[in-house]
Amino acid sequence: MSNATQLLHSIPVDPLTGAISVPIYQTSTFVQEAPGVNKGYDYARSNNPTRGTLESIVAQLEKGNHASAFSSGLAAIDAVLKLLKTGDEIVAVDDIYGGAFRLFTQVYEKFGIKITYVDTTDIANVFNAITTNTKLIWLETPTNPTLKISDIEAIAKIAKASNCLLCVDSTFASPALQQPLTLGADIVVHSATKYLGGHSDLIAGIVITKEAALGEKIKFLQNACGAILSPFDSWLLIRGIETLHLRVKQHCINAQAVAEWLSAHPLVDKIFYPGLPSHYNHAIAKKQAKGFGGIVSFTLKEDTDAAGIAFVTSTKYFLLAESLGGIKSLISHSANMTHKSIPADIRRANGVSDSLIRLSVGLEEVEDLIADLKQAFEKIATKLQLNILQSA
Repeated sequence: MSNATQLLHSIPVDPLTGAISVPIYQTSTFVQEAPGVNKGYDYARSNNPTRGTLESIVAQLEKGNHASAFSSGLAAIDAVLKLLKTGDEIVAVDDIYGGAFRLFTQVYEKFGIKITYVDTTDIANVFNAITTNTKLIWLETPTNPTLKISDIEAIAKIAKASNCLLCVDSTFASPALQQPLTLGADIVVHSATKYLGGHSDLIAGIVITKEAALGEKIKFLQNACGAILSPFDSWLLIRGIETLHLRVKQHCINAQAVAEWLSAHPLVDKIFYPGLPSHYNHAIAKKQAKGFGGIVSFTLKEDTDAAGIAFVTSTKYFLLAESLGGIKSLISHSANMTHKSIPADIRRANGVSDSLIRLSVGLEEVEDLIADLKQAFEKIATKLQLNILQSA
């Protein structure tokens, strides 16, 4: 049975009514027969049938044992970091999401947790950064926004040998393309706001674990700290997941076409897309994932803040907005949006230059998206008095 078929048939029919859509249990509490005697639910922060169904579905998607649904992707990341204590160390990917960087450096470092950032595309960098205090290796693969690819299986072996956990933020791939737990990771994190939800209508995060005991620790933190996903948003997320495989398949097709077109454009300096053979670790991406995703990033030959802003304000179908993974195409200028919280020198050293533009390629007809990019290049060529080939 294919993953898509398994997903659709893992979403249960309501046993009470036969409803094919999972019911929304919009309640704060549950009536008990006696203290501690109930139907499996006592208070909605601790558990809720709608959220519980979502968590079961996502655990199956990731081939995991346990999942917990949080009120945002950062709340999910925060729960994982709460597994650590003062004196522990993290080895983290250098090209990290700006929100995660802010959380790591401005919140957890002051509690005595040290973070070492390395280029995880070379496993030797990971191995050399580990100390006796390292308790967590933090990967994004692909990364945000330069789409760096790290070898999950190889780094999982290093983590196991070093007695530390490996957590993979797999938001950009989604479980439709990549299942890190099957490659040896201990924890997978998703900003479910993105591809899992898929319609830009909710904020959510998910933590999935391989081992039951680790999952119970995350569940304890979810209940103790309270950053839970609401019943309605849980239902929205289930509805989005129902079309995950279909959506992601078309995202990949469209993104590949856009990346190939951009790679030949005279105003583009660097192109970042794992589906291009020229992309570093393309072979690893091909080995560990079933597709290359819907995100394409590129830099301009005019590598300035002004050029990047001029481009992202010149498109029509690529809408200027934070976030990604929805059915509509989005565009962002990383230096001034998703990665603004990272100091400019660190950001540039990690490959996020002043002109870097990130595209979340949606489900529109790809010919229309390419035409939109073409007219945007023509606009900025005029604005910035650049030379552009008429054949582009």
